[in-house]
Amino acid sequence: MKQGLFIISGAASGIGLDLAKTLESQGRELLLMDLDSGSLKKQFSESNSLEFVIGDVSRIEFWEEAVMKKINRRRVACLVNSAGVIRPGFVRDFSLKDIDFHLDVNTKGSILGTRFIANLMKDQGFGHVINISSLAGLAPVSGLSLYSASKFAIRGFSLAAATEYRKFGVNISVVCPDLVKTPMLDLQLDYPEEAKLTFSGPEKVLTPTDITKVLLKLMEKPKDLVCIPESRGLLAKVAGIWPGLGEIFRNSLESKGEKAIKKLR
Repeated sequence: MKQGLFIISGAASGIGLDLAKTLESQGRELLLMDLDSGSLKKQFSESNSLEFVIGDVSRIEFWEEAVMKKINRRRVACLVNSAGVIRPGFVRDFSLKDIDFHLDVNTKGSILGTRFIANLMKDQGFGHVINISSLAGLAPVSGLSLYSASKFAIRGFSLAAATEYRKFGVNISVVCPDLVKTPMLDLQLDYPEEAKLTFSGPEKVLTPTDITKVLLKLMEKPKDLVCIPESRGLLAKVAGIWPGLGEIFRNSLESKGEKAIKKLR
């Protein structure tokens, strides 16, 4: 793993928080980003090796001014775009404002971060950008159409960017996890109809620590695309290629999801 600054968006909770805590324990130099300054300050204390940037990742000015100013000519080893949001809803029901809500944070935020930081890495001759997508970015999930769209988009963008930056010594990876025990999971429990398919996987839900372990391995040995777990990733890839196959199993998957939601609630 290269030495330098590690930048993490969405560091106040979930995957971003667990990864940041682990890297902090390793003595890494950190730049942590989140919109929720209160939660970030509860979890971490600023020091010579740990700094905050509070703001909206979907705004060009945030990256162009606040983040780049904080970097201040330092060498950046890795950027992890883990900031993400979800608001379940069927297409017939969701608020039109939810379109921007998902695409701004999940997609635009990661694209902007990649654009600014990967170009900096290009100039220094090394670096690694990791964007967090989802298995919902491999296979369409009804009830989560906007979330799925935002995650499909960042997966496609990341894979395209990976081919462009590789010749400059910069790696771009996209990680597609299954359901993870984060505040986003808890929120979906309030949408039992829309989130049925979300909970149709294994009874044992992934933890942020599970994802951190994979991310640390990925930093050591970069790959373009990683699914967590790989077995569910394979199923998602098949469902993404042949969506009609999913309809054959829809009833059984939704039934399994309903039972899981009742158990978790």
